[in-house]
Amino acid sequence: MGGPPGTTARRRKHAVPWTLLALWVAVLALAGPFAGKLGDVQKDRAVDYLPASADSTQVAKIQDRLPGGETTELVLVYHRDGGLTAADREAAGGQVAAIEREFELAAAPEGVPSKSGDTLMYPVASNAPGQDEKLRDAFVNDVRDIAHDTDAGMSVEVGGPGALATDASEVYQSLDGPLLYTTVAVVALLLILIYRSPFLWLVPLAVAGVADFLSMGVAYGLHQAFGTTISGQSSGVMTILVFGAGTDYALLIVSRYREELRRVERPYDAMRAALRGCGPAVLASSGTVAAGLLCLLAAGLNSSRGMGPLGAVGVLCALVAMLTLLPAVLVLLGRRVFWPLVPAFGSQPKERKSLFSAMGSSAGRRPLTVLGVGAVLLGALALGALNLPGAVKQEDSFTTTPDSVAAMKTLAAAYPETGTQPITVIAPTGGADEAVRTARDTAGVTDARRGRSGDGWTEISVVAKARPQSAAETAIIEALRDGLDGQGAYVGGPSAEQLDLKDTNSRDRLVVVPIVLAAVLLVLVALLRSLIAPLLLLVAVVAVWGAALGIGGLVFGPVFGFEGTDPGLGLLSFVFLVALGVDYGIFLMHRMREEVKAGAETGAAALTALRTTGGVIASAGLVLAATFAVLTNMPLVQLVELGFVIAVGVLLDTFLVRTYLVTSASLALGRTVWWPGPLARRRPRTPAAPPAEEPALTPAP
Repeated sequence: MGGPPGTTARRRKHAVPWTLLALWVAVLALAGPFAGKLGDVQKDRAVDYLPASADSTQVAKIQDRLPGGETTELVLVYHRDGGLTAADREAAGGQVAAIEREFELAAAPEGVPSKSGDTLMYPVASNAPGQDEKLRDAFVNDVRDIAHDTDAGMSVEVGGPGALATDASEVYQSLDGPLLYTTVAVVALLLILIYRSPFLWLVPLAVAGVADFLSMGVAYGLHQAFGTTISGQSSGVMTILVFGAGTDYALLIVSRYREELRRVERPYDAMRAALRGCGPAVLASSGTVAAGLLCLLAAGLNSSRGMGPLGAVGVLCALVAMLTLLPAVLVLLGRRVFWPLVPAFGSQPKERKSLFSAMGSSAGRRPLTVLGVGAVLLGALALGALNLPGAVKQEDSFTTTPDSVAAMKTLAAAYPETGTQPITVIAPTGGADEAVRTARDTAGVTDARRGRSGDGWTEISVVAKARPQSAAETAIIEALRDGLDGQGAYVGGPSAEQLDLKDTNSRDRLVVVPIVLAAVLLVLVALLRSLIAPLLLLVAVVAVWGAALGIGGLVFGPVFGFEGTDPGLGLLSFVFLVALGVDYGIFLMHRMREEVKAGAETGAAALTALRTTGGVIASAGLVLAATFAVLTNMPLVQLVELGFVIAVGVLLDTFLVRTYLVTSASLALGRTVWWPGPLARRRPRTPAAPPAEEPALTPAP
């Protein structure tokens, strides 16, 4: 016998959360085997980032087909202040002989003493590791074990392209744990401060962790199905986005759920009302972020092109988890999860003076003045971008000084007029002799010699006078490419790879930036049914990007001591700040539009929207900025710079642009902000109600 109809309905409602939990358990069981394999397909060689058409990419691919495969090149650097002794040279020769006996080397190493007599370098190369990064790292570390066993007083450092690649790989491999733990700790602290509950913060944090695990499995599937490039940078940013964006969505949902619990008796019904209220805004904002990130698919750089899908995967996994798993868990836990600030049915929240009401009032008194001052401030900050240092060199890409970087610095001081890193030329075997002559006749080249041959190609090693990655060496590489043009030869090697990275990034900025702007503009026009409001938001986020990049130019060199800027910083920071900045703009403008549709004038609607959404936007902005700021604690310059610019940009967007400039512009434009839509012509039907006070920095619906 069945119970009353109401009892049956309640049972069905009670079963929904448990069903969602069961589905998530099944999904995680399926994703588990794939999530653990993500690190196995991660590639962090410079050549893996480059497009297939780049000269240095062609060199690396052809080297793989030559006898022995890709060459791992090292330089053993022996140094003693005051000059090497005969015993030092004998010890160095003994170590090199031991290395030659232990490993399969491409050629017998020959020592090259410095003119000062205090340094001796031995170039060491092996084809045994091939393109297997694990074999390469094992070879480099084994060589270091032998070389570092020396008497006190003489330093031994292992440098060269192979050592640099190994040190970079070890840094990337070590990021997963510290990055995840630090991100979780930062988000947990902020959620405790925002919710002021000993239990509530655990729920969105745990759900974000589940979403991160799912995103790893999906990312591995993308790699297997479509060959999507997975790098340490892209996987790290994906984790940041899952926790940052996911926590933002959780703040919106929990805030609205708390409000509905005061009006609706049963948690299930309150959650349904909350999702109906804030679900469309969450869907629109996440869709905009995903669309902006997917524009990176137009990039020529493999690393940037791979970061687009991975970032979108992170955002969408966070979205799905927060719209399904989070509501299910909250409903099952009931009101008690909010303890000690439990929202009782029929109660009213305690009213306090709202920070955002005060900020909106100050912007409303003189909107044009506030808008002008803000625009001048952002423009002045953007001028700092002129102070950004040039492209970062490989040896300057670490925030610490690993063994390979120390070796390069020692070489630069001991051999100031000699290139210590060969340039690799791959030429058709039939034209190899001509290519050698062309290389030797190139200004700045001291020597060029044939190397291995196979599969119709010959490897030529070119020694330049200039230091690696200097302007002089760049000119030599370009001259070699011009001279060998028409001979079917390619110029590659570590320095050429960095040059190709810089050139490809420059091309990508010209292609991707307009696509991002167009895609985001179309989404905003469709959402807000206006042209002026979307353009206002786009101008605002571009201004934020310029100011954040300018602040980076003011601190990267003078404060952080960085010697260069990652070539991809401009493009990646632009994509993230535009996508994420517009995300917050949607929350504000969507609420403003609803107020205008309800009959309010645009000015009053702007102030109401700021008052009601300011707290949750501020909370979300703090969380997102803090998660990206985690990257500034990582040991790679490119991650520090990217995290810093995005974190600063999010804070500028949250506390200056959204609260003051967008509000002031809306007040100044009035109904024109909705042109050419119908709201631009509609007159207010009823006077706007005076704004009520809300707690400062407390998430509001």
